[in-house]
Amino acid sequence: MADSLTFEKSKGFAIRIVNLYKYLCNEKKEFVMSKQLLRCGTSIGANLSEALYGISRKDFLAKASISLKESVETRYWLELLNKTGYLNDNEYERIDGDCEELIKLLSSTVITTKQNNSK
Repeated sequence: MADSLTFEKSKGFAIRIVNLYKYLCNEKKEFVMSKQLLRCGTSIGANLSEALYGISRKDFLAKASISLKESVETRYWLELLNKTGYLNDNEYERIDGDCEELIKLLSSTVITTKQNNSK
């Protein structure tokens, strides 16, 4: 199932986000934006996990859509951390690339699910 690939990628991304959170708190002494990043960056996989075990297609679509929204929010916080100097360009580009991949995968999942639900 293609969604399980997305789920595995979201879990790996969440691990990176947790490690980035620890780095930002311990090394950069940044606590506000990093906490927001932690919440939304780990929420992607949590909501997708719920989606995979949803009780209906509508339930799946709702949770997958939330995962997509959390991915976009994560990207916002990553960009803000970069623009304020907490992440250098190299650090930002590496993790933003993974975030962009999740956004594309989740967008595709949501679009396909909407199309299938309308049939």
